[in-house]
Amino acid sequence: MDIKQLISQMTLEEKASLLSGLDFWHTKGVERLGIPSVMVSDGPHGLRKQDLEADHLGINESIKAVCYPTASATAASFDRDVLRQVGEGVGDGCQHEQVSVILGPAVNIKRSPLCGRNFEYFSEDPYLTAELSTSFIKAVQGKNIGVSVKHFAANSQEHRRMASDSVVDERTLREIYYPAFESAVKNGKAWTVMCSYNRLNGEYASQHRQLLTDLLRGEWGFDGYVVSDWGAVSDRVKGVHAGLDLEMPASGGENDRLVVEAVRNGQLDEADVDLAVERILTINQRYLDNAKPDTVWDKEAQHAQARQLAAECMVLLKNEDNVLPLAKGEEIAVIGKFAVKPRFQGGGSSHINSFKTESLMDALAGMPGITYAQGYDIITEEPDEALIAEACAAAAKAQKAVIVAGLPDSFESEGYDRSHMRMPNCQVELIKRVAEVNPNTIVVLYNGSPVEMPWLSSAKAVVEAYLGGQAVGGATKLVLFGDVNPCGRLPETFPIKLEDNPSYLTYGGEGNTAVYSEGVFVGYRYYDRKKMDVLFPFGYGLSYTTFQYSNLTLSADSIKDTDTLTISVDVTNTGKVAGKEVVQLYVSDKESTVFRPVRELKGFEKIALLPGETKTVTFRLDKRAFAYWNTQISDWHVETGAFAIEICLSSRDVALSAEVTVEGTVQLPTHYTLDTLFMDIAKDPRAMAVIKPFLDAQQPDFGCEAESETAREAITPEMAMAMMQNSPLRSSLSFGNGVVKREDLLKLLDMINNA
Repeated sequence: MDIKQLISQMTLEEKASLLSGLDFWHTKGVERLGIPSVMVSDGPHGLRKQDLEADHLGINESIKAVCYPTASATAASFDRDVLRQVGEGVGDGCQHEQVSVILGPAVNIKRSPLCGRNFEYFSEDPYLTAELSTSFIKAVQGKNIGVSVKHFAANSQEHRRMASDSVVDERTLREIYYPAFESAVKNGKAWTVMCSYNRLNGEYASQHRQLLTDLLRGEWGFDGYVVSDWGAVSDRVKGVHAGLDLEMPASGGENDRLVVEAVRNGQLDEADVDLAVERILTINQRYLDNAKPDTVWDKEAQHAQARQLAAECMVLLKNEDNVLPLAKGEEIAVIGKFAVKPRFQGGGSSHINSFKTESLMDALAGMPGITYAQGYDIITEEPDEALIAEACAAAAKAQKAVIVAGLPDSFESEGYDRSHMRMPNCQVELIKRVAEVNPNTIVVLYNGSPVEMPWLSSAKAVVEAYLGGQAVGGATKLVLFGDVNPCGRLPETFPIKLEDNPSYLTYGGEGNTAVYSEGVFVGYRYYDRKKMDVLFPFGYGLSYTTFQYSNLTLSADSIKDTDTLTISVDVTNTGKVAGKEVVQLYVSDKESTVFRPVRELKGFEKIALLPGETKTVTFRLDKRAFAYWNTQISDWHVETGAFAIEICLSSRDVALSAEVTVEGTVQLPTHYTLDTLFMDIAKDPRAMAVIKPFLDAQQPDFGCEAESETAREAITPEMAMAMMQNSPLRSSLSFGNGVVKREDLLKLLDMINNA
């Protein structure tokens, strides 16, 4: 199909009509030119295809499908292959159901534990988010189904989401909130990008030309179409010019008419309309040329796959006295409503109509020694004494008690944010009471984001399962009984309390203004810099075996920032059972002149090791691993100096460290004035070479020549030196005893600036 030729045959009205949806899920076609409509659908951890009455919040039922673990869970895998398998499974379902684009992945950063959609976001860390989401993107699109990376950009809250203005500085955007989108475009070659509801620094994302055209297309090279989040359009004409191609859902023709009028009255260039149409049709045709509706969608096989993947994602947070794994045949009391009716996904547009679900009690059916008690109700937060008494009675008779707890649907969902980090009171009370009668109490958590754990000291073991998809019950059994050695790691910090979070004071914003006042210090970047106690740090997770690191080797002791540094480290399974280890590499700038985190994740690999087995893991780091975003040059910049290469067990636990010196090859532009401080001139060897003779000759008096003994005691040499360093060059006029002239300083400035 020659798309440009087709566009030339269209009327302006036909072209404008293609810029909005036919209905909730379909693009428009042009029948007289043989241009078909195609379908898009919600996701991303499964297919939420609505054929009849459609909505974007998941109210109306969709087709039966497979619900894989949500992003909150798959991020904990620290495993690109897990995301590849999810992506391929979703892609097969889309091909079978003739869906051209799946709406996801959602790659917004977890700024606060309160965000209502954290269950479908990956991490507080941009590198982890970028790597895992890109793996998913490549897998889906490898099936010739497009993705729609969302929500672009800085959409980290649900409160006032369609009106709020995310006020974020340029460096923070570049280092924290943009990298996952950048990777999706540059490395994942995403077919589509979905703009967010919110404003970004004063302009709605749906009409933000700097965002959608200058950055996304001009700088990153995006060649697909941009679609609005459902109902995100404010000014459609402005949006077309900005680079918003497709408005969803249907606008009843209202915005189409506005586009036609704007072209005819000269407000909008028709070339902008043509370009948007071309982008939409190009992506649609890419799907149509590769559509395979006869693709087999084996839901049962995907259910088994979802079970195994969910087990790979679970994080063992505590295992005192090696109470886990459980042994078959032990007397075990299983307690909790979620053990029979698990919470395995979040509410809203990503809610999958699972063709089947598998609870922990389903998975334990037929096993001897298992008893069950409900323990709590998910309708009310208040403790039910009868239910607690029943649970305690069962626990008292058992060797071990497993409480399956977490957050009910009402606590976290699209559309609203959480107001606190607490678990329901009934669950907290249940855990404390059961632990009093059975010291071997194990807690399994089904939740989409961190929770406070005032009961932690009462539990012998804790397993964080997140929202693990429709087979989470079977996966829980695999981990509890050691059929799968837990190998997940936390993709976010669990603070002790909500008030510890760096965004606590400003999260949600004032009115429609949400200032990201914590800057680049999001998540562990903040907690680690503050040396603040946390419940569990980023990257943390235990295993049923043990690992030892050795032989950390760097390819060079010194490199230029244009070079690549290769790092290798040996990892040995020193325990008695097979297991998987997540090897985490962090980079720490030891001599930074700008505010930077203590360390930042720049590499990770998951490896499987048999008892006694050793494997070598290799990483390669380029300039971006050492750089920060320099707003002075609007580019990534490496300051010459020493960097620590750290192999860690978490962001808080460094196993091995080595140092490399990196030479920055970009010289920052400098221009000195009379207001430049002496300390800043002293940092520049070329400038100091010029100014030193002047300083030696003039010796400005900053108080060193105090006459009285009292004055000399007050004005120490250290104070005098500090005064000089913190003084501008022009201060020589005031403290030069009349010898220094303004003309002399101006000549000196000219010499310095041309050195």
